[in-house]
Amino acid sequence: MNVNNSRHSNVNRRNTAVRHSPRHYNRPPYRYGGRGYYCHRPYYYHPYRPFYWGPAWHPWGFFITTLATTAIIVSVENQKYHYDNGVYYVAENDGYTVVQAPVGATVQTLPKEATTVEVNETTNNYYYGGAYYEKDANGYTVVPATAGTIVPSLPEGGEETKIGDQTYVQFGDTYYQPVQVDGKDMYEIVEVKDEE
Repeated sequence: MNVNNSRHSNVNRRNTAVRHSPRHYNRPPYRYGGRGYYCHRPYYYHPYRPFYWGPAWHPWGFFITTLATTAIIVSVENQKYHYDNGVYYVAENDGYTVVQAPVGATVQTLPKEATTVEVNETTNNYYYGGAYYEKDANGYTVVPATAGTIVPSLPEGGEETKIGDQTYVQFGDTYYQPVQVDGKDMYEIVEVKDEE
């Protein structure tokens, strides 16, 4: 696999920020190093195993020389991205590098493998390849992750990070706590707060 995660490492870093959970936390946070790690579900460690979304999906940092004819151009804040089947690319002199989905990008369709994830009792997002989408009249728009959201799997590009005696999976500024839901290993997006 041709992956170079050093390329464009500063592109889209803002989409690793986490929105505040709309639900009240009934559990006390895990506290370590002056920070509180808030989750709705109890910590349940399981090893991080990146999920494979199929042959059309590529992890962040993956480099290709040509795009499929089905790729479209999406512009966000004067930056052009090429989008194809759930994957975003930025052009380089010699090809294209996969980047994180840019917050604010709107596309008309999502891959059939996209799943619905519950943000709260009245709101759902769509999840594919580590990106979160909200549906509106214009299509599907990339939004920041919302704390408390449970996802079934994580893409390549994460790093297991030991904080005290708990291990999280970290993507940029987003932490995922391993949890178990109905006997299945999943991940909950953590809300991290600086505490005195």
